Amino acid sequence: MSGRRASRSQCSPTRSRARAVSGGNSIPAILGPRKDRGRLFVACFRRASAPVQLHRDRRQAPDVRRGAARLLGPRGGACMNGALPQDVAARVRELGPERVERIYEPELGLLAYVVLDSTVLGPAAGGVRTRAYASELAVAEDACRLARAMTYKCALGGIDAGGGKVVVRASPALKREEAFAALGRLVDSLDGDLRTAGDYGTTDADLAAMGSRYVHADTATLSGSVARGVLRCAEAIADVKGRPGLSGLRAAVQGVGDIGAAVARAFTEAGARVCIADVDEARAAQIADEIGAEIVAPEDILYEDVDLLSPCAVGDVLSLDVAQRLRAWAIVGGANNITTGLDVDEALQRRGVTFVPDLLSSAGAVIEGIGRTVMGMGQEDRQNLVDTLRQTALLVLEDAARTGEPPITHAIRRAEARIAHAR
Repeated sequence: MSGRRASRSQCSPTRSRARAVSGGNSIPAILGPRKDRGRLFVACFRRASAPVQLHRDRRQAPDVRRGAARLLGPRGGACMNGALPQDVAARVRELGPERVERIYEPELGLLAYVVLDSTVLGPAAGGVRTRAYASELAVAEDACRLARAMTYKCALGGIDAGGGKVVVRASPALKREEAFAALGRLVDSLDGDLRTAGDYGTTDADLAAMGSRYVHADTATLSGSVARGVLRCAEAIADVKGRPGLSGLRAAVQGVGDIGAAVARAFTEAGARVCIADVDEARAAQIADEIGAEIVAPEDILYEDVDLLSPCAVGDVLSLDVAQRLRAWAIVGGANNITTGLDVDEALQRRGVTFVPDLLSSAGAVIEGIGRTVMGMGQEDRQNLVDTLRQTALLVLEDAARTGEPPITHAIRRAEARIAHAR
């Protein structure tokens, strides 16, 4: 499923031709601090275009209740059914997704944002996240930046899809069954332009309540694919260092949930000596006994004297302070958003720490999930595509070594180039 999808109505934007992506310094120049760029470098994906013009959309999506609003973003025209709060509308324009849908149903306690960051390569894909937020602006920002991350992962992973995200604001007033049913109707109204699945805070019952054929609940094989991708990216690190593989290296895995445990197993099978940490002591003991790993205290795992560090729990674990105290010379993890900002990536680069960005290292889940449910790929083809992450990571690391720029800059540049080529 490749190429640009046809617009379904006059209200859909006409996408402008992408500007060429050069190999120079244009992208790093617009990377800002975390507060300006979101969790991922959203400014990098903005397009030069005329000011967005908002106009009323006279259509009413079928079965979508009166609380829904629509904003189509700055990559072409824009239309809005109802109105977004002023601060949200301004921030959405700045972040630049292709399409934003807001659904607000106060009688259900429901406020949610549905973001389609890009449908250039294929339908937008991303999970449904449910969590508490301090403000509506925070809901919209998180949805936009998570959708952007998916866009980059799909492009880097060779998947014919773009990035999407559904973010629901959790609250005691949320009537989950009715609220997710309303959300499902909104997803259905997009006619397949968004494919979604579970994510943080969203249960199988929530997904079932959505009742949409565009919602996929089977995620049983994702952890194995993430671990395979992390291993391939770790092998790329060995390649760039001129090592034959991971045998004999000492690796620290932070977090041994489904993904971390799979990564620890993969490293052990590849011949690495593994130490692990988890806040769940019983879980850590179980995995350590299974693979013969050493257990380290959770507060110490990031600073262990190891060759390879693999964060596989929560994001934002590598701050500037942590980066200065690391003893590992290489980082590759299964978690998302491992660093707190570009300044950390740059600090790691200056210290000579080889870091495969999580846009690449955790892309196995995207390849497995979207490859199977959207592209209809067989298991062997999906595994082969995960295996190509090794070569992509190697190219990104070689680019970083040649230019002195952090690997994340080159990963984004490669993702952007693929999308630009498809326009």
